[in-house]
Amino acid sequence: MLWSAIILGLLGSFHCVGMCGPIAFMLPVDRSNSFKKTTQIFAYHIGRLFAYSLIGLVFGLVGKSLYLFGLQQQLSIAIGIVMIVIILIPAKTFNKYNFSKPIYKLISKVKSGLGKALKRKTADTFLTIGFLNGFLPCGLVYMAVFASLAMQSATYGALYMTLFGLGTIPLMTVAIYLGKFLNVTVKQRIQKAIPVFVVIIGLLFIIRGLGLGIPYLSPAPIVETADGIIECH
Repeated sequence: MLWSAIILGLLGSFHCVGMCGPIAFMLPVDRSNSFKKTTQIFAYHIGRLFAYSLIGLVFGLVGKSLYLFGLQQQLSIAIGIVMIVIILIPAKTFNKYNFSKPIYKLISKVKSGLGKALKRKTADTFLTIGFLNGFLPCGLVYMAVFASLAMQSATYGALYMTLFGLGTIPLMTVAIYLGKFLNVTVKQRIQKAIPVFVVIIGLLFIIRGLGLGIPYLSPAPIVETADGIIECH
């Protein structure tokens, strides 16, 4: 399932340019020095990747805890259903109930920190901006977080989120260099493709959780018997 992280990041980067684009466009990069500009953009991406990997690490640990309680299959099915439901529910419903309200204070602090960082040009500025950017609320990031939770491992959870972040780098980098360059028609087509792909990932998680005995896709659950023999059912 790790491959889905890069594809989700690549497709999601079109959404990211719309959501995080203003921050990328405002980066105080040195446009008079190509090498310095490249290193500054690189630092920005490193900061984002670090934030994503940290988030994946935390949720991967939660997933591992549920795995140890024998809930791995139920978790995979539940996450698949949640991903599909979120896509099917109209955006107006989410805006109406404002699910991010409980963490509004935290988000405000992140935005405040971003505002201060954007005004500086110290060595750590771009790393800080990227790191804080990684914690801003984003629907595609939430999807990746759900997937990292289902990885049932802190390492794989962090890896999933890192790969997701890597998938967003190409388009975000082009956006920083060229600004608002996207063709509206192409952008609309990609935006329509994102929900379809998320639903496909959700279905794959559900199939995985069903334990149908399909190698790599839906392996049979492993059960340890009283005499220590491992059996697949």
